[in-house]
Amino acid sequence: MTVSELAVLFVFSTFALDVSARGDELSPDDDGEKVILRVKVPSELAAREVEALYRSTVCTSVAYDMYGDPYKRDGYRQLDVKSVREGDTNVLRTELPVDGGGRCRWRLSNVAFGIKYGETSQFGESVVYGGGGGVIVLFDESNSPGSGSAIEIEGDLDIRPDYYPWLSERFIGGYRKDASLVAGRSPYIRYLALTAQRVNFEPVLHTGYLVRSVGPKVKRKGNDTIFHYSDGSSSTEDWGEPSFRKLQAMRKAAELESAK
Repeated sequence: MTVSELAVLFVFSTFALDVSARGDELSPDDDGEKVILRVKVPSELAAREVEALYRSTVCTSVAYDMYGDPYKRDGYRQLDVKSVREGDTNVLRTELPVDGGGRCRWRLSNVAFGIKYGETSQFGESVVYGGGGGVIVLFDESNSPGSGSAIEIEGDLDIRPDYYPWLSERFIGGYRKDASLVAGRSPYIRYLALTAQRVNFEPVLHTGYLVRSVGPKVKRKGNDTIFHYSDGSSSTEDWGEPSFRKLQAMRKAAELESAK
């Protein structure tokens, strides 16, 4: 799991515990308004758990800024929502109550979900899942978890991002080999969808464009991680991860050539 993903999970868990000590529980109405989340999981991958976060402007707490000045912070709670498979398909459906109910009048603030490598044996022995494949959809404009800007969408949300497999081998700090998903520089794609009632997520995994990276064995200036792309090219990358633009350009060029 990447540092960015750990930061997001930490924020989620911190928000979820924000008011639990006061017993201000979520109590959603089963017959109330819902946001429908549908995730189509590629056969090579597995679904991440769905983490729905609710916000309250009633049950607040006091926090402090970097100067030590107090300010009021909204309350947050996490709701464990179960997904249901649609028939014999690879589509998982989750119903997210908009109104979280309770004394605090909870409202759906955002949801985190996505895909991951559930099985990594195809990459070799001792390979573990690294990260990537996450999505966060924001339903309000509060200070929600994650980092980076969000793509603003009007109405319902249909997400069909491209993903590429990345096999990373590292030596410094202990040997590690992991398989990750690349869809840009951030492990999470973020959307702001204030009026969405349906969110459809259909990721596309391009297995034929595997990137392999090999890190240096000695920490020394000039010793960089080398990325090996499926077209035979190799390079270092400024951000220490594969170039998504290069992968997209490589694939699209190959598709144009094959269409001739």
